[in-house]
Amino acid sequence: MTGSPELRPLGETLGTEALGIDLSRPLDDATFGWIERAFAEHPVLVFRNQNLGPAELATFGRRFGGPRIHSLVKYRHSEYPEVSWLTNVDADGKVDWFGVKRATDWHTDSPYDDDLPRLAILHAKEVPAAKGGTMFADMRAAYDTLPEAMKQRLARLVGLHGRGDGPAGERLYNGDLERQTDRDYAEKAHPAIRIHPVTGRPLLFVNPVHCHGFVGMDKDEAWPLIEELAAHSTQERFVYYHSWQVGDVLMWDEAATMHRGAGDYEPRERRIMLRTIVYPN
Repeated sequence: MTGSPELRPLGETLGTEALGIDLSRPLDDATFGWIERAFAEHPVLVFRNQNLGPAELATFGRRFGGPRIHSLVKYRHSEYPEVSWLTNVDADGKVDWFGVKRATDWHTDSPYDDDLPRLAILHAKEVPAAKGGTMFADMRAAYDTLPEAMKQRLARLVGLHGRGDGPAGERLYNGDLERQTDRDYAEKAHPAIRIHPVTGRPLLFVNPVHCHGFVGMDKDEAWPLIEELAAHSTQERFVYYHSWQVGDVLMWDEAATMHRGAGDYEPRERRIMLRTIVYPN
């Protein structure tokens, strides 16, 4: 490791910049160990001024676990299928309206998959002139600040997760999501309170896009609870808004955070990023 990397806070509870690391070069064990330790404590970690191709991004992701091919077939990279595009531009250079609205409400990635992802990474290639950010909510702080009675209630609940059939998912996609995927995904059950696999901290694990209910609870009771928890988790004091710069590589912890595209930019401006998602080995 040449020099000493440093951390610089970008937000109040989330958002930390890692300085002094070039991800286009092979990472020695000492540098990678530093990143692992930093990421455990800072679950939204940003590396500025990077220039990675899909192969380099995939290689960086593989250091943390096993990559997974994205379920949205249209957005897979043709040469590196473990990398996908997050873009509002279609193959003809026109506005991709599904790409514009995609992921613009609060969620965690792929809780409907056979196992839960560890992290995801985005690399900004083109960004709008203004806004077009990504927002992150701290699910550690969301849990810590719940009333004790709610903590006890949630400790007994198991959430049910699908592709996009929670209250926010139904509003956002209105069934359009299922036509974009490679296969049908069975409902998955996860405790409403997770324990972080690295830090051991309790986390609120309920998101309004994918979580559509709780085991043994009627929908007319479950959906207001999901909405209440979403409103609690996304209070301004828990949220970091990342303003993208070309060259940013941002990685986030899928257990410790929720995220969403802010959806606040002019959609005819190009917004193109590379993405990879990584599961524990």
